[in-house]
Amino acid sequence: MLLVHHLADSRSQRLLWLLEELGLPYEIKRYERDPATMLAPPALKALHPLGKAPLLDDSGIILAETGAIFEYVLDTYDTGGHLRPPPGFPARRDFTYWLHYAEGSAMPPLLLKLVFSQLPKRAPALAKPLVKGISDKALRGFVDPQLKTHFDFIEKALTRGGWFVGETFSAADIMMSFALEAAATRGLDPATYPHIAHFIQAIHARPAYQRALERGGDYAYA
Repeated sequence: MLLVHHLADSRSQRLLWLLEELGLPYEIKRYERDPATMLAPPALKALHPLGKAPLLDDSGIILAETGAIFEYVLDTYDTGGHLRPPPGFPARRDFTYWLHYAEGSAMPPLLLKLVFSQLPKRAPALAKPLVKGISDKALRGFVDPQLKTHFDFIEKALTRGGWFVGETFSAADIMMSFALEAAATRGLDPATYPHIAHFIQAIHARPAYQRALERGGDYAYA
C-alpha cells in the first residue's frame, strides 16, 4: 500500500491528485503547518532530513521531491502510459520539460513574490518603512518582471491545445497546477492570461482532482 505523508496547503496535494488519476489505492498521513511560522512540523524530519512534503512510502521505500516521486509512480504504476507520452516522441520531450519546469523555473519567482510580500508584515515596527521600501523595489525591479516573463511564456504554451503537452492531459499538467494555482492568488490577471485561467478552471473540474481534495482536506489554492 502506498502511504503519502501529506502537508496541508502544499505541493503534496498534487501527489494525491496523481494517484487519483491513476486509480491507485493509497493511505494518507496528514501534517499541519505551524500556525506561527507556516513551516512543516518537525515530525516530517524523522522521515527525511529536509522535513518537506510530499513524501511517498512505497512498502518501505521513502521518496522525496515531487518530480522524482512522479517519475517513480509513472515508471512503476502507469504501465499503460495513461498520463505520460511514450518515449522517443516529441511529446515525451515536451512532457519531461514541463514536469521539471514547474519547480525548476516557475516556482522560484513565485516564492520570491511571497517572501518579499511578507517581509514588511513580519518586520519590527520601527523597521517596517525601510523593509517595505526594499521589498517594493525588489518586487518592481526584479520579481514582477520575471513573473510576467514566465506567465507570458506559459500562456503561449497553453494556446497550443489547452494542456501543457498539446491536447492531451498528462501528469505534466498536474505538476504545473501548484505554480499556477499559487499565481492566481498572487496577482495573476485572468483577463490578461485567459488560457491560464481556463487551465485552472479545467483542472478544478476534473473528478480525480475533486476526489484528491476530499481525501487531502482543506487546500487554500483550490
